[in-house]
Amino acid sequence: MGLFDRIKNAFKSEKKEEQETPESTELQEPEAEDTDHSAVEGQTAMAPEETSADDQADSEEAGEPSGSLEIEETAPIEEVPKESVIEEATQPEEVQSVEILPESELEAPVATEDVMEEISAPAETTAQEKYDKGLEKTRKSFGDRMNELFARFRRVDEEFFEELEETLIGADVGFDTAIKLTESLRQEVKLKNAKKQSQIQNVIIEKLVDIYEAEGVDENNQLNLQPEGLSIILFVGVNGTGKTTSIGKLANQYKNEGKRVLLAAADTFRAGAIDQLVVWGQRSGVEVVRGKAGGDPAAVVYDAVDKAKNENYDILLIDTAGRLQNKVNLMNELKKIKRVIQREYPTAPHEVLLVVDATTGQNALSQARQFKETTDITGLVLTKLDGTAKGGIVLAIRNELHLPVKLVGLGEKIDDLAVFDPNDFAIGLFKGLLKEE
Repeated sequence: MGLFDRIKNAFKSEKKEEQETPESTELQEPEAEDTDHSAVEGQTAMAPEETSADDQADSEEAGEPSGSLEIEETAPIEEVPKESVIEEATQPEEVQSVEILPESELEAPVATEDVMEEISAPAETTAQEKYDKGLEKTRKSFGDRMNELFARFRRVDEEFFEELEETLIGADVGFDTAIKLTESLRQEVKLKNAKKQSQIQNVIIEKLVDIYEAEGVDENNQLNLQPEGLSIILFVGVNGTGKTTSIGKLANQYKNEGKRVLLAAADTFRAGAIDQLVVWGQRSGVEVVRGKAGGDPAAVVYDAVDKAKNENYDILLIDTAGRLQNKVNLMNELKKIKRVIQREYPTAPHEVLLVVDATTGQNALSQARQFKETTDITGLVLTKLDGTAKGGIVLAIRNELHLPVKLVGLGEKIDDLAVFDPNDFAIGLFKGLLKEE
């Protein structure tokens, strides 16, 4: 069964549950008459919009299908945010001493403004339910854009396809994806003789899913953890993307799985980054290797690798600085860190993960493109997906950069950083956009 078929089945199951759910909230058993009344209301609410005879005649004379006129206007299309200005940090000349946070300091959590999430018990929800909830804003935004598009056009013509391209680009699915979809859609709409808005929108969603699925063939979304010995994961990304928080959450998850986890605070250019990682170490009960602000990041990594090797740790998570303004310094720094790691572990780091903020939309795509040019990225961590309407960025990242999303943030709880599941993502995003025909 193809991915689009699974999305349609999920859509039909959801609609069936809505029809079968009684509207009354009373505890007593519903009467037969009430049940029939609810069913009629459900059918009326979801009845597909019909194309008028006049519109259908116009469409047949023009040789093109027409869209529905019975759609309410919605909010205007959001503007894509401008690229954020990233402050340049300079390489310090002095190398500071490195210290390892002793276990005695790991007992009492320290509260800071940088770390606001509370550790809570894992919610009893499935992965699919998390995706459904986390993508709610993206679904609504995409649906509003589609409704606005169809409200402006009575028929599917060349102008419609041009506007569709702009709508898709505005929804952050990416320029290449928008062009590819509209080219494919031109013939598909005629082939299927789609005339109603619901039919045409479903064809659009089907083509998006097809492109998404085709670009993900042989994609590996799993983290490359070593079956034996130490696994080393290097995190890169600009300040404010949720990099340090993602490291802390991942450390907590691995610790709960019974693994020995060590953190390395190698983002020495920002004192706040060191303090924040130390707090996460205290809260998760894992040790942190750190140096003083302005110190040599490679020196921190050297001590962390040495400790992890000699004390038989399972996982080493390394936080690094991200400075896109000076690519040469950033590239040299990362190369130095890798050389230090590979003296002891020639095949490491086993993952180089770029952390990007989903709420920045196209700016996240731009950051990923620039980091890809600077270092060998193996995958992405997409944070704050639940707090944005720009979840379409996942399609752009997969289709234009061909980088796998490895981890995704679907909430603020400590267990809401999850391994990315492409199918759950597609079902959570697209099933809510399908229309009953």
